[in-house]
Amino acid sequence: MTGRTNGDHGDVATDAPGPAELGPDFATEAQRVRDAVVDPSGVREPDLPQVLHTAPAAVALIDLGEGLVTYANDSAAALTGGRASLPVDIDAWSEAAGLTDLSGRPMRDTASPLSRVAQGIPVSGEPVAVSDAARRGSEATEEEREEAEGRLLWVTGFPLSEVVNEDQRRLALVVFLQLSGAGAQRHLEMVRDRAVVATELSFTISDPAREQNPLVWVNPAFTRLTGYELDEVLGRNCRFLQGPNTDPASISRIRTALDEERPITEVLLNYRRDGTAFWNQVSITPVLDGQGRVVNFVGVQSDVTERVMVENERRAALAAAEETREQLRLLTESTSAMSASLDTVGVAEALARIVVPAMADFCCVDLLEDAEGNASVRRAAVNHRDETKTDEVRGLGRWVAPTEDGRDPIGQALGSGSPSLLPELPVRPAGISDQPDLLRRYEALRPRSAIVVPLRARGQMLGALTLGTELPYGRRYSQRDLYLAADLAARAGLAVDNARLYAREHGAAETLQRSLLPAVPRMAGMTIASRYLAATDGAQVGGDWYDMLSLPDGAVGLAVGDVVGHDLRAAAAMGELRGVLRSYAWEGLGPADVVDRCDDVVQGLGMAAMATAVYARLERGEQGGWVLRYSNAGHPPPLLRRADGTVELLTGNLSPLIGATRAVTREETTVHCGHGDLLVLHTDGLIEAPGADPDDRTQLIADTLAAQSADMPVEELCDRLLGMLGVDGLRDDAVLLAIRLDGEDGPAPA
Repeated sequence: MTGRTNGDHGDVATDAPGPAELGPDFATEAQRVRDAVVDPSGVREPDLPQVLHTAPAAVALIDLGEGLVTYANDSAAALTGGRASLPVDIDAWSEAAGLTDLSGRPMRDTASPLSRVAQGIPVSGEPVAVSDAARRGSEATEEEREEAEGRLLWVTGFPLSEVVNEDQRRLALVVFLQLSGAGAQRHLEMVRDRAVVATELSFTISDPAREQNPLVWVNPAFTRLTGYELDEVLGRNCRFLQGPNTDPASISRIRTALDEERPITEVLLNYRRDGTAFWNQVSITPVLDGQGRVVNFVGVQSDVTERVMVENERRAALAAAEETREQLRLLTESTSAMSASLDTVGVAEALARIVVPAMADFCCVDLLEDAEGNASVRRAAVNHRDETKTDEVRGLGRWVAPTEDGRDPIGQALGSGSPSLLPELPVRPAGISDQPDLLRRYEALRPRSAIVVPLRARGQMLGALTLGTELPYGRRYSQRDLYLAADLAARAGLAVDNARLYAREHGAAETLQRSLLPAVPRMAGMTIASRYLAATDGAQVGGDWYDMLSLPDGAVGLAVGDVVGHDLRAAAAMGELRGVLRSYAWEGLGPADVVDRCDDVVQGLGMAAMATAVYARLERGEQGGWVLRYSNAGHPPPLLRRADGTVELLTGNLSPLIGATRAVTREETTVHCGHGDLLVLHTDGLIEAPGADPDDRTQLIADTLAAQSADMPVEELCDRLLGMLGVDGLRDDAVLLAIRLDGEDGPAPA
């Protein structure tokens, strides 16, 4: 049977009201049935007709083991029109009786009360419908059909005995009471008296056919719940339970459901007769007749105040936990974003992006600056939820968060370091009433509430953070918001101070780095340009260098190198290695010997971990032009642009880094150069970039060189190369050295 699967009824309460709760007469009748059905000697079914035949209702017995209707008194048999021969399956009996749920679906297709009783589950009372007169057969008269249409039956059932052993036969009793049709009012009163009055749930019945859908009946539990007596509520709509804090939206939803004649359950704040409030869970269900017309609304009220209070406390706790989680997320994200920036403006802008709209509708960050001993305040960053208003925030200056008495909380934060919580800002500040431009900006911004906190770190005042909300929807800041803003400001102050320290250290490092590099010398027959680019991703000085020197034998020595590392130790090693290389070059040694001697010194004295370098000698050729001899120790190859525009990558005799090994004897490569040829040397900082292939960037250098005219000034050529490579935000220092071989008496370097 479809209706008797256990999975359909997992939520059915097994402690539903039994026969005693349906009234004393019914309880006595039920006990007579129990006595007749089960005794210590077993089941005595022959006694059943004498007990149930005269029962004032349709009564049937169900064998719980077989799921069969085994007995029906005359009233129950009349429901099937004699078309069901006993014993018969409970679903077949329901079909013979023409029983459906209130929407017209057969009992077999639903979790019907009969199916539940057949499982041994008590049913305290549920309505079912008699769909039509088809159960009476084709001989049914028109009068019989009209009588059958629109009938509602109230079904109550329960087991007659408990399980003692597996062999014991168990029966269940089912009672059908008519709710509509002939005698409906009498049966309705019977249901009220026997099923509803005894329960602790508050029940009401209203009549939608009457104006204002008034109450026509309430049970005693309603009186106990609300304090209103029966004669005070009959004939009135139950809106008298509403009060000043009853949610209008809940009332509107209930009214809509009643108009649409559909069930609804709402929890709303109601008031008892003595004025005390309680949370009321109201369930309203329409009662239909056989024609589908609503004849009544049945309401069930439950005092769920304790449940609602517990739920509200739970929600408040969850909201507090969620707020704390969001605050931690905000602090974490802000710290990460601000720490990623290495300049004070970047820190201020990161802070402004994070707090809007997470904490504010608008914000500004003011930083103290000391230029040549003169302290000043600079508005480093502003942000607004509406981008069109950022200029208003910037232009207001310190009046972005004034007080009623005209004090300047931003100046107060910058001066004494005192934070300010301004829950309600004035509509028109007194301090700017005579300044039309400021007043216009203030009124356009419409601030409602503000917080101003100082930015401090390591005992220094660095600036101030201002947060604000706007009318009409901006929230009113509280002490809790001030604590969070102060925490954010402390992190921002540390990030600003770190950025300032970095700026000072980076400036000092770059100054030191440049002091170690030579000035480009004047070389006859050559035009020379050089570039040194300091990395922006770190404050340490690097180990990159370049060098040119006129040698005693008339040759020109060229060197470009890079010591491994990005700290002062690498810079010091670079200075030492550069000095060693110059001394060996001055002795007139060949490029390979110079590099090998440097390798011996590095490994012997431990002056550096490792380094890459290219050393070359440029000499006049016997047949004219120039002769380039070079040795490369793990360094990016130089490029040679011929006067005709072709570009060569000088990759000859690549050898390990200086300091890596002395097992390999280095050799040198010779290249003949002509007038107008261009030699370009660089370090790996130019070709190593995030997400880029060094070979691709080397090819870009070659293509750029090839595309330029042969007479382009080397200074302009260097700028063109750097522009094509996009060197903003270098992660490593970089060196670029360009030499054009012009002739015997070529121009001096620019």
